[in-house]
Amino acid sequence: MKIDFTQFDSLFSVMEYFTTDQICKQAIAQSRWSDGDVVCPYCGSHHCHLCKDGRYLCKHCNHKFNVTVGTIFENTKISLRKWFIAMYLISSHKKGIASHQLARDIKVTQKTAWFILHKVRTLYGQTVNELSGEVECDEAYIGGREKNKHESKKTEGTQGRSTKTKTPVFGMIERGGKLVAKKVKNTKGNTLSPIIRQIVKPGSRIFTDEFIGYHSLYDSEYTHAIVHHNAKEFVVGDAYTNSIEGFWGQLKRSIFGIYHFVSAKYLQRYVDEAVFRYNTRDDKESVRFMEMFGRSLNVVRYDKVKKVA
Repeated sequence: MKIDFTQFDSLFSVMEYFTTDQICKQAIAQSRWSDGDVVCPYCGSHHCHLCKDGRYLCKHCNHKFNVTVGTIFENTKISLRKWFIAMYLISSHKKGIASHQLARDIKVTQKTAWFILHKVRTLYGQTVNELSGEVECDEAYIGGREKNKHESKKTEGTQGRSTKTKTPVFGMIERGGKLVAKKVKNTKGNTLSPIIRQIVKPGSRIFTDEFIGYHSLYDSEYTHAIVHHNAKEFVVGDAYTNSIEGFWGQLKRSIFGIYHFVSAKYLQRYVDEAVFRYNTRDDKESVRFMEMFGRSLNVVRYDKVKKVA
């Protein structure tokens, strides 16, 4: 019988249900093999049977394996109860949760909490294949806050779209639909145009500001509408970029208010997390937890957490 995730509408309900690691393992097994047909993670053979020690035996390759093999929980030394509570906290907090706070909540070290957070963030991966209809495009620049620095330590020429101390992120949002956001090396037209053409369906109507990076959209397969922000123009009929700019506000409040600092190396993971929250903003806590739990059944190894593309 597959577990009913609709019951997990609060942290209390999660803690009340998952009282032991054994119950957590049963939930993993039910989600992985809902029909009772256990599949070997090593050779892919079916009909593995349960042994007395709680592990499974594959008759084909003779491997014994735990229910967590091939999932995010493989080889973990952390209690599965703490993992489940952590996943609920991560998925339910509107702006995210800092590693120090998570460490206090589930009683682990800050280093362990950081590892859990990043291991979970590797699951977010944006899966939107195509945007269409009315699509807003814009870019944001993360990091490099100079106003609180001593005058002697400030970097000159970092205003506006400078990338000397900031990392650019490019975003596209379908009005009434999903959002896609990616860290980019720069915001030149030859960087942004291929991303737009990869994600946005031809014939769509695209809304941007007057930035030169979007000039290639003129006379293209898209209808291109512009709002001139430099001229204090923000809404012209149905031409505006308020939706994507609203997301940038949420992302920056999350980074500066919760995490305080995000390195350029791991920035895409924080962007993926923010995109996941935005795209599931209308979902209940139980639905987001179910989505995250489903993704946790994919294996994420230590080297993938520490290493980024």
